[in-house]
Amino acid sequence: QVQLVESGGGLVQTGGSLRLSCAASRLTFSTVTMGWFRQAPGKDFEFVAAINWDISTTYADSVKGRFTISTDNAKNIVYLRMNGLKPEDTAVYYCAADLYATMKRTRFDYTYWGQGTQVTVSS
Repeated sequence: QVQLVESGGGLVQTGGSLRLSCAASRLTFSTVTMGWFRQAPGKDFEFVAAINWDISTTYADSVKGRFTISTDNAKNIVYLRMNGLKPEDTAVYYCAADLYATMKRTRFDYTYWGQGTQVTVSS
């Protein structure tokens, strides 16, 4: 069974930075798309970023230029580096795996999900 475990969330002030990690087991990044999504209180899941097996990436417009997704294939970890954080970035952040490597932005294309990590940005 594939397992994804996120870490690195926390409380940060506006303009601050965090790096989220997602450790994957029983999964190889060389064949899948890994994505980050977030869900703010009372809102739907929102796509944040994705990285494909060929290291191509895509970002939501709201985070482009501030967030960077990357992988360490040797450690089976996907990262989300978040700079210039804003209060509207406050949410639970989830990593997810798309086994068909479609690089799509909808949550229903992702098969496996982590438990989430809370990010809170204070103003």
